[in-house]
Amino acid sequence: MAQVLRHVPNVDDPRVLVATLHQDDAAVYRITDDRAVVASIDFFTPIVDDAYTFGAIAAANALSDIYAMGATPLFALNILAWPRDSHMLELVGDAVRGAVDKATEAGIFVLGGHSIEDPEPKMGMVVFGEVHPDAVMTNATARIGDRLIMTKPIGTGILATALKRGAADEAGIADAIESMQALNAGGLVAVREVGDAVHAVTDVTGFGLVGHLHEMLAASGVSARVSAAAVPTFARVHEFIASGTVPGGTERNRTAAAAYTTWSSGVDASLQILLCDAQTSGGLLLAVAPEAVTDVAEALVRAGTSVAADIGDIIAGTAGTLVVEP
Repeated sequence: MAQVLRHVPNVDDPRVLVATLHQDDAAVYRITDDRAVVASIDFFTPIVDDAYTFGAIAAANALSDIYAMGATPLFALNILAWPRDSHMLELVGDAVRGAVDKATEAGIFVLGGHSIEDPEPKMGMVVFGEVHPDAVMTNATARIGDRLIMTKPIGTGILATALKRGAADEAGIADAIESMQALNAGGLVAVREVGDAVHAVTDVTGFGLVGHLHEMLAASGVSARVSAAAVPTFARVHEFIASGTVPGGTERNRTAAAAYTTWSSGVDASLQILLCDAQTSGGLLLAVAPEAVTDVAEALVRAGTSVAADIGDIIAGTAGTLVVEP
């Protein structure tokens, strides 16, 4: 992504609060002294067999970027690429209905969109939100001493690959499918409840936990230490990793991570793959003031997040680097 974004010029305008510079989760543009608009786009190919569930996951994934910026979603536009054959056209309504139902759950409308013919289905959303300019959350403000808190387990990329290859069925990975459909709205509720205690936020998606943490660290000018044992994971992921059921995106993430990650003795190849696993609709990753960890964890539990896992801390060091311990 950095190779692509380097071709997009950084905009020097006081109205542009967040753009491409820190590879953050969404763009933020100030429209008045007390209002800013937040916009993001995301889409992907099916990762489950059921079309309705695919649509719901696609919507939850797109909405996640808005929540990660501390914003309230306003409305969405669908993005759809779909085959014309009769069987697939029968399913397109289910996919759109899943996306619309998830948007409704988030309290917003789907006001239109765009579709094209494509032999490979793809679906996603452009989502717009709003936030007070002083309340924008970014990935660039983590502080030395902060604790790192996660709100969802990881492993969805590996489990989705197992599903595609017939090594698992949807019933066998139901917990991961439920997690991918879950909105990150609860995380935003908790962040707002604890106020200034949360210093930086991102969501964990295609670059995996290590990749998105690297972006936060590079943007914030700090380093981090992560305990692999503390990272919440879905069941069976190590079983599938052992059988070679690993998506290409995860392998690419692991290759990229070699430039900025120190894997301590005891963090084996299976754990390295898992921490680099490309996620779909993953949870939020919060950098939290150490004295507020308990308050934040309790707020997350009250808001209904699936986990509130303390996985490590922010430390001094070369910006963007991290050490992963057993």
